[in-house]
Amino acid sequence: MDEFALIRRYFTDGGVMRADTVLGIGDDAAVLRVPDDRQLVVTTDSLVSGVHFPAELQPDAIGHRALAANLSDLAAMGAEPAWVLLALTLPEADERWLESFSEGFFRLARSHHVALVGGNVARGPLNITITAHGLVPSGQALMRKGARPGDAVYVTGHPGDAAAGLKLIQSGHGDTSNDCVQRFCYPEPRAAAGIGLRGIASAMIDISDGLLADLSHLLAASDVGATLELAGLPLSQTLLASYPAETGRHLGLTGGDDYELCFTVPNERLSELHRRVADLGCEVTRIGSIETEAGLRLRDEHGNLKGTDSLGYRHF
Repeated sequence: MDEFALIRRYFTDGGVMRADTVLGIGDDAAVLRVPDDRQLVVTTDSLVSGVHFPAELQPDAIGHRALAANLSDLAAMGAEPAWVLLALTLPEADERWLESFSEGFFRLARSHHVALVGGNVARGPLNITITAHGLVPSGQALMRKGARPGDAVYVTGHPGDAAAGLKLIQSGHGDTSNDCVQRFCYPEPRAAAGIGLRGIASAMIDISDGLLADLSHLLAASDVGATLELAGLPLSQTLLASYPAETGRHLGLTGGDDYELCFTVPNERLSELHRRVADLGCEVTRIGSIETEAGLRLRDEHGNLKGTDSLGYRHF
């Protein structure tokens, strides 16, 4: 079966049909309609076997994770997901693998009303590259830049779960009945939260490389510093049941692949945040404060301050 037949069989049907897709899969390029009062938000990411996921991971989880990583970037900008392009490099045309991969991919795409509108299939080492497009009301995109001294620092969900799940998989205990393993295999991008935080958050970033690493990017972009309260770090019960407290805290601070959101909120917006929490689709927890002094500091439960050593995942 050649690449054109693979595309027709596994990637043409089963997706989302959108009225703003003028022309999708089947031509040299897609034609998309962007409303006059919206801005287009575009992101791209590649997932490489053995780097971003274990080679033995279930194909439907690979398809889900590849799309989730890109939808999370849109969520961090406050954008509503709309369209994606998929470039897939495969060592061989394994139809069982492709069927499972596409099922995982389209299951998440349908839940976020995202249309696959094009891409490419080629032979080579397993690599998945997705380009995602979202829409945001003009002038309302959230950015890393914008945090100010006095703002509160918040995080969605439970950082560290995905990293704990990966450790369990690598140690041969990758049962998806474990919530942490489930969080690594099938992360849920916080699209509803990103949209709901428009006009409330002053700055935002998604957690893909670890809370400390990604918050540091936000601080650098905003030219501010922050202190995090370790006692307020929202670690899940499953994580704490799987690892000692110190290991769990380390995973919560430095573990990647959670695709949660870290954001800052001015004091005058806190009451509005609390009123809107029910609409965000996830828990949010205050974990610190933005300060004038540059750098990122951690305050333990005894009030002692310390700096940060390991900031999370880096490719190079």
